[in-house]
Amino acid sequence: MAITLNFPSTRTAGSVAIEPVPDRRALALLLLSVCLITVPHAWHIPLPLFGFFGVLAAWRAVTLYRQYGLPNRTQLTLLTLLAIALLVSQQRSFFGRDAGTAVFVVALGLKLLETRSRRDAYLVVNLAFIVAASQFLYQQSLWMAGYVLTVSGLLVVTLLSLHSATLPIGRMLKTGFAIGLHALPLALLMFVFFPRVEAPRWMWLQDQHKAVSGLTDRLEPGSISELSLSDALVFRVRFDGPIPPPARRYWRGPVYVETDGNGWRAVKQADQRADPPEIVGDRYAYTLLLEPQAQNLVYGLEMAESFGPELRRNRYYQLQVKEKPLERAEYRIVSGAEYRILPLSDQERRQALQLPQPVSGRLRDFVAGMQQEAAGPQDLIDGLLRYFRTENFYYTLTPPLMPDQPVETFLFETRRGFCSHYATALVYLLRIAGVPARVVGGYQGGEINPVGNFLEVRQADAHAWAEAWLPDKGWVRVDPTAAVAPERIERGVNVDLQIASGEVSFTSVSIGSAGDWLKRSRQLWQSIDYNWQRWVVNYNSENQAQFFRDWDIDSTFKLAQWLFASLLLVGLPLTAWLLKTRVAADRSVECYRQFCRKMAKAGVEIGYSEGALAFAERAAAAKPELAEQIERITALYIRIRYQAQSDAADLRTLKNRVRGLRI
Repeated sequence: MAITLNFPSTRTAGSVAIEPVPDRRALALLLLSVCLITVPHAWHIPLPLFGFFGVLAAWRAVTLYRQYGLPNRTQLTLLTLLAIALLVSQQRSFFGRDAGTAVFVVALGLKLLETRSRRDAYLVVNLAFIVAASQFLYQQSLWMAGYVLTVSGLLVVTLLSLHSATLPIGRMLKTGFAIGLHALPLALLMFVFFPRVEAPRWMWLQDQHKAVSGLTDRLEPGSISELSLSDALVFRVRFDGPIPPPARRYWRGPVYVETDGNGWRAVKQADQRADPPEIVGDRYAYTLLLEPQAQNLVYGLEMAESFGPELRRNRYYQLQVKEKPLERAEYRIVSGAEYRILPLSDQERRQALQLPQPVSGRLRDFVAGMQQEAAGPQDLIDGLLRYFRTENFYYTLTPPLMPDQPVETFLFETRRGFCSHYATALVYLLRIAGVPARVVGGYQGGEINPVGNFLEVRQADAHAWAEAWLPDKGWVRVDPTAAVAPERIERGVNVDLQIASGEVSFTSVSIGSAGDWLKRSRQLWQSIDYNWQRWVVNYNSENQAQFFRDWDIDSTFKLAQWLFASLLLVGLPLTAWLLKTRVAADRSVECYRQFCRKMAKAGVEIGYSEGALAFAERAAAAKPELAEQIERITALYIRIRYQAQSDAADLRTLKNRVRGLRI
């Protein structure tokens, strides 16, 4: 007797076996997952290349419902040559982030058209996983990680569909989710303990457009007011202790010392000052997570006393890194709210007194009158601040244009300006009086995120203030904005309302219950994103080394011990659960054992190493009256146990047939 078993059909051509063609559902899932994983790259590669991929994907979609239409070898060759021509014309290279991504996307489209067998489909899935990973070369946000993880899960479901054409979609989703859960513990262990290999700063993998364009080394009228209408994030800060009040949140950036009468320029000095500032008040220790920047400045809280070796302090007490921070970076800094910087070199004095010639006679007369009423530099500063406070000056984001003699026009005519107008005018007047002064740019304030208990500083917090040198105090911060609009310093900026209205707005303004709810939701998300950036994206070799120090892992031997213990802790329970799940899931084995026990009662016992097929032939010969039932039970068992084309209904049928076998 011959037993007919329903193995997957395999066509042959001569002596060469041809792989079965994936069914329509598997191909549809494959096409859907490939398209989803490439959609975000529409913003990363040139439009002609992405359009070419779209045409190839659409071509493959049409052929899902037709028995013909796929290109032959000649057509594929021509398409490949066209793809190479497009790549050369659009990218000029096959190397680098953008060019490499384009190559993989185009190759994915070409391979879709070539997919005729299951092996081809597996290769497309592997290429799609590479394209999915390439998304993180452009963006490492939590949103993108969730998107890539979701589409990668769809690729796993596609693999399951290729393996088992009749498996229900719900069961495939459940199995794919279980596979991800099984891999998660090991992935976490490898992420934490595996040595972090820092990628070199390949400039062909880094694009300047990723950097935030904020404060620059040139301060023009209106430049800061333009930033005040941007909610772009600059940095986030978590303090070890209490967060300083708004009036102490001055984040030092460019120092502008040279002027041509219209704009101010920062002198680029990279020499490091040996003596730190003398801190005479409270100290604040904090961790600053800086967004990608177009400048090589780190905006430390005034005045930075100590910091990590990756930072340096130049002669203007700016914190700098050697190269522009084109990626997010984290820094540990300790700053003092009250300080003294007494030394003043001859070069600094000359720079801090520089003025364009000639100086307006009206300005000189004004300063001379103020000096007559002042007993010294400090009295002069107080008098100028009083002038700003009492002479109907207005703080506004939209001051009138002042193309000619901007300082004189601002002081005596318009009297409307933003922080940069007040700071530059004050420094200009102090220099006329012979008091060394300079303009300092940076950020002031910042919004507290109560969910994560950290501070968010945005471009709308951009600010400018003055710094004057007094013989008995050294460099002293003087902020004329505090005289004109003290709410700006004491309360901070209401970023949302300021951007929406285009007018100066402070945090004391309520935006209503609906707006409050939306704001709290955004704060929750920002807190999640902040921790994602700190502990996942920024988990580099330095953070890993700090983690090892915190856990007293100070040698390779200890690291191996920890890794081995962790693998045991995770691997043993997982292995036990998998084995238990496997035994519970493979009910077909238990059904077949019950069948063998019934046959043993009939006098036909299965041999120790006898296979199901051989036993079925022998049992059918011994019990011809049961031959049909033996054949059906055996064929169904082999189908469930060893073939992909089985489902839950087959298992129920096997149970019923074994139960109905009468000996």
